[in-house]
Amino acid sequence: MIIETGRFGQLELTEEEMIQIPQGIMGFPELTRFCLVDPADDTLILWLQSLDNPNVVFPVLEPKVFRTDYAVRLSAAELRELKLENVNQAAVLSILTIPSDVTQMTANLKAPLVINLKQQVARQVVLQENEYSVKHLMFKELKAHLVTMAAQSRSAAERDDAASRMSVPVSVRSLPASASVRALNA
Repeated sequence: MIIETGRFGQLELTEEEMIQIPQGIMGFPELTRFCLVDPADDTLILWLQSLDNPNVVFPVLEPKVFRTDYAVRLSAAELRELKLENVNQAAVLSILTIPSDVTQMTANLKAPLVINLKQQVARQVVLQENEYSVKHLMFKELKAHLVTMAAQSRSAAERDDAASRMSVPVSVRSLPASASVRALNA
């Protein structure tokens, strides 16, 4: 399937790259079909692209990158709704807000997106924990993580190769499972 996007131009998608979000994203309940796009920019930020509206796209990031103690506790009903037989089959992404001053970038830790990697179905879950904010400042932590990654593994040839890459859809099943998902009764 070929889709036209406002941010990435034309993208060619396979079934493995599509995500169903039956209830939509908060504020966008009518948008239920999405894909993840890797912009090939070495920031770790992916983009949740709506397949229903080419101009709707959300920056997302695994919250463990900037908050190592982050945990998502799902109720039995949420586990059923996500068709999760095992919490180790889930990925967690936080929706980001990136203002013109990127140092003020925030992540919504209160309402993460939980994806069943096997079924390719997701839900934005509102966590009951009061410790999480909808506007968690996280630029410094992300920058420190990126600097550490760069120091550990990037040669000049790898950077040149990355610079020549294009934005591509991400296979949902290739995403790593998140270690932050727990059942409420666990």
